[in-house]
Amino acid sequence: MRLKTLFKDRRPFSFASKSTTTTTTTSSSSSPSSTPTSTSAPASPSTSSSASPSALFRRMSIKIQEQLPSKGIQVSAYIAPTVASWGTCSITLSVPGETVVFQSSPPSSRAAPSQQPFFSRAIEVEARNIPSLFDKKGRFSFRVNLALGQNNNNNMLITEQWIDVNAVTGLATGGTMDSIASTPSIFAWVDPEGTTPKRREAVVTYGFYESGPAGQDILPKRHQCYITVSAAGSRWMEDMIPPGSWQANRRFRRLVLPSAHDAGMNSMASSSKLLSKMGGAVVGTLVHDNRIMAEIANAISGPAIALIAPNIIFSLAMTQKDSLDAMLRIGARYFEFRPAYCHAAVRSAMQKGKDGLPDKLYFQHGAIPGMGYDVFLADVVAFLLAHQEEIVVVQLRWDGVPNECVRPSDQDKREYLDQALKKAEDRIVAGNENDLRHATIAELRRDKKRLIMMESVDSLSTYTDQGNATMDGQSIVDAFPRILAENNWRGKAFINIQCQATATNIPKAVAYSVLAAGTTSSCILATKAACDSKTLPWCRDNVLRTCGYDTLVVMMNDFIDGATADVAFQLSKQRLLA
Repeated sequence: MRLKTLFKDRRPFSFASKSTTTTTTTSSSSSPSSTPTSTSAPASPSTSSSASPSALFRRMSIKIQEQLPSKGIQVSAYIAPTVASWGTCSITLSVPGETVVFQSSPPSSRAAPSQQPFFSRAIEVEARNIPSLFDKKGRFSFRVNLALGQNNNNNMLITEQWIDVNAVTGLATGGTMDSIASTPSIFAWVDPEGTTPKRREAVVTYGFYESGPAGQDILPKRHQCYITVSAAGSRWMEDMIPPGSWQANRRFRRLVLPSAHDAGMNSMASSSKLLSKMGGAVVGTLVHDNRIMAEIANAISGPAIALIAPNIIFSLAMTQKDSLDAMLRIGARYFEFRPAYCHAAVRSAMQKGKDGLPDKLYFQHGAIPGMGYDVFLADVVAFLLAHQEEIVVVQLRWDGVPNECVRPSDQDKREYLDQALKKAEDRIVAGNENDLRHATIAELRRDKKRLIMMESVDSLSTYTDQGNATMDGQSIVDAFPRILAENNWRGKAFINIQCQATATNIPKAVAYSVLAAGTTSSCILATKAACDSKTLPWCRDNVLRTCGYDTLVVMMNDFIDGATADVAFQLSKQRLLA
């Protein structure tokens, strides 16, 4: 049985319970430190007796209610200025007894988009606000609405998601967010001006993390939820840099590209097949990190480790939860891929029988196989054929891949790429690092070099083992100014700003995550909301100052989201104008 944290941070009890509504409204002219306003309205009359209780009963009730537990949820949200310009966008959070509304008004024409704040709020599922004496589950939900039209009279519900949280045990179960795999990004067409040619596509990216076990002091004690609402980025280069425009004559390196960190680790499909074929005992070979396995072995036996092998792999390696097509539609345009064959210890045995994995190149996270390289290239090419002004950059690299995973030969790499480009006929040609460094956007489009392929190029990454091994992102932000000094990136092909934490470098965090694993728990997802609330505002406010205007910048993140993409879009606009 899993133990869950009981987070007790209760407000003073009032015998007549209150239903509280808090509204935070912002436009792009608001400062990030704007103060929420709060109003309270009495809840419906008590369902017990309308008669006043005796003084003794009243005191006893107060004492009992004060001892009832609660479970906290930390919510981080972002509403993109572009979406705010279409109408009034609101994110409504709800738990028993409390409603919080994040709301964005259309931005002022004089206000800078960079002033748009991120939202953050802790909300509590309290046992005393749940009527049942025995079932102390309270529903946490969020709803995203966009009110369109001159008078906001066309109120469009984009999505509503929910999960039940037990105020006593802390467990989060049921609903639409009961597993990480069930929270894909949601795309919705909107019509802000009432005419079909003006239709725009919005995307809601979100995730829910079920917090760690009771008694631990590493993972968050509150559940974590992030929600972003932004304009979909299917055609962001076409919209920002129309063919024939002056912007198209700018060099490609002026852009800031959103990136999905380890995009090939968005599914357990390959690993599940391998475990099914080889058994859970092989997990030690795949993980290839003795520190983590030692932490887990200290808690449970070898046979038990084999039984939870899928949980170990999921907590360590799953860095994305959307399909590759969805990542591209959110706006990702830079990908790193580590293609290699499966570990030598399992490669031959894995191919036997109909249920084995094909012997081909896979994305390798350590020795954990993810997306097939052929599938990755085919999906990228299919996207580029459907979006003929977009440009995608792919870098092949092998850091962290053990020698036992055989790397592709030059012939392998040529054959995989040629096979993917065959479907494009002559409409897409592979570009290279020289094109990335020197070509204008118009030249890349003219020469059909909309898939730039590179291998282990000389670039600057902000990632460090120590700095990114964090639970709250502060060490990442603290390191940015030092790492991004001009003498570090001058002459490099590009700058890779890694916004994600690497909690997997904290063995105790991985062990806790694995041993308390549910379908909504992952130590990678545990850090996302906290880190994004620090790293993304820093990038928004400091990238132009620290990275200049003439070296390509990549903004990389786990579980690629609309806030990461939107900040990159805004920075690209500013760099093109400079």
